[in-house]
Amino acid sequence: MVNVSMWWLLLLGSLWAGVQNALAGGGSFITLPVLMASGLDPRLANLSSTIAMFPGQVMTGWIGRSSASREGAGGLSLPLLLLVSFFGGAVGACLLLLTPEKFFERLLPWLVLLATVIFAWGSLRRPSPQGHFKNPWAMVIAQSLISIYGGYFGGGIGFVMLAALSLAGLSVRSAGATKNVLAAVMNASAVGIFIFTPGISWMRVAVVCCGALIGGYIGVRLLTRVNEKWIRLFIVVVGACLTIGLFLRDT
Repeated sequence: MVNVSMWWLLLLGSLWAGVQNALAGGGSFITLPVLMASGLDPRLANLSSTIAMFPGQVMTGWIGRSSASREGAGGLSLPLLLLVSFFGGAVGACLLLLTPEKFFERLLPWLVLLATVIFAWGSLRRPSPQGHFKNPWAMVIAQSLISIYGGYFGGGIGFVMLAALSLAGLSVRSAGATKNVLAAVMNASAVGIFIFTPGISWMRVAVVCCGALIGGYIGVRLLTRVNEKWIRLFIVVVGACLTIGLFLRDT
């Protein structure tokens, strides 16, 4: 039985997670421990977090769609990026239901660290309209791996996508909006599989969903109004904090 203070913790945690997802990603690293603290085991908490955050991701992707890159990225069109993301998310979801998540948990700190370093390095250079990621097949492989991981666990997925899209030559604002659209499509396939999993606490999912929707709306508005340099700094700082937290968690 979840007490009143825990319901508030779920709501406030998901509110901040929604803002963070819209601006930089990594919101699941807030919702996952909060759901676990409410009494769910790690696997169910992970599934519940993905389902609960999905409506907020759809909303942020829809609101910010005008800022997304209509030409795609890395030589790959937006429809193809969406298709890769959808099927990758489905593969990742199936892997989660069939295999243990320990491998990805160990990999995650290094993945977030790499993405943060790449993004920080890219922020120090003058944006290039041609980008550094010019091979469409390289973009297909990168987005496929990102989407599979996103469907499987998803923690830090926003940072990895931002790094890949930034290397492909997108500005931080366009990369952020494109990331939100791709994340929504990626999780659509995963959620379509997860909702049939027995044991999900739908009341917890509903509370986290409401908080994430409100937070996502706030975050997407900030994404279009905050100075681009501050957005870059915010992403790097949060990425560094997440990396440290993940390494400390594994010790």
